[in-house]
Amino acid sequence: MRNKKPLFILVGIITGIAFFTACSKDHNEITIVPVDKVQLGKAIFFDKNLSNPVGQACASCHSPNAAFSDPNHGITVPGAVSGLSSNRNCPSLTYASFTPLFHYDPVDSVYVGGFFLDGRVNTLQEQAMRPFLNKLEMNNTDTAMVIAKLRGADYFPLYKKVYGEPANIPQAFANMADAIGNFEMSSVFSPFTSKFDYYLKGVAQLSPEEERGLKLFNNPLKANCAACHPSTPDADLGKVMFTDFTYDNIGVPKNPANPFYSIPLAFNPDGANALDYGLGKILNNADFYGHFKVSSLRNVAITAPYFHNGFFNTLEEVVHFYNKRDVEPFPAAEFPATVNHKEMGNLHLTAQEEKDIVAFLKTLTDGYK
Repeated sequence: MRNKKPLFILVGIITGIAFFTACSKDHNEITIVPVDKVQLGKAIFFDKNLSNPVGQACASCHSPNAAFSDPNHGITVPGAVSGLSSNRNCPSLTYASFTPLFHYDPVDSVYVGGFFLDGRVNTLQEQAMRPFLNKLEMNNTDTAMVIAKLRGADYFPLYKKVYGEPANIPQAFANMADAIGNFEMSSVFSPFTSKFDYYLKGVAQLSPEEERGLKLFNNPLKANCAACHPSTPDADLGKVMFTDFTYDNIGVPKNPANPFYSIPLAFNPDGANALDYGLGKILNNADFYGHFKVSSLRNVAITAPYFHNGFFNTLEEVVHFYNKRDVEPFPAAEFPATVNHKEMGNLHLTAQEEKDIVAFLKTLTDGYK
């Protein structure tokens, strides 16, 4: 069972001041941030004028109505340019601020943390920069184009209040990403208001089906979901993240319906033969081909489709795949040699037990009343 002690970022809003604690193996650091920075980040996040052509904002792909994932629940999200699309499903940004720095854990011999599904950047700010310049996403030609649009925005006075007059284009772009990162560290993204959270506080009760699902979820001799998605509070945080932030190849097949396969060859020379190497590409190590970051299960019921390529559309399909992958005729994994056969694939769950697990997963949606 993998149970990491990650490097966390905590967020709170107190009397008009946002603050967070960034913890690392070497030090703890407390940074106090004016709430203006969070407001600026929100304005940038929802600004549809920052793409080329205009019309696509960060929120176009990460909508608050879908736990900051794709509001249209597509396999991938169309880019600002018609006919273009990236190769991966759009992940939820809720609770992303708790992601640890990318690092290798020698105790358990696993890689942990980092942003994007392959861990290729280390901070929310670095992640926020990438879509602006990605031709398959917001398609700005360079940072100068982005900053020119920033200067014309109605919130530019707020930018100057927070950061001052831009000294240069690289610094202004970094400041934009910093503001977005701080918005994503606000409680809007990490509310902890699911039925499960209220259950932990003793103010909500799970139904019999949900309670059975939780027991199956935790049982190492049954579903054993908690091996990668711990359901107990972290000792340091007192919060349940439902991910250990590690990487795994769970055997997801290629998705033949992925729009990325049919975009112009100038953007995808391999067409339908394109492969997504995941963490293995970042490490340049074939042992990790097809490994992707273990996502948090918070809000999982409203963030379909699932996995890095959107192969499955429902939680019922996902749970059945974990249960029966190795005993039913599912399509082959994209990278069979690195598939995890130890913790999934033939769990011997009954149909009712699968339903119970799905019922429990639905208790992880924020906004429970």
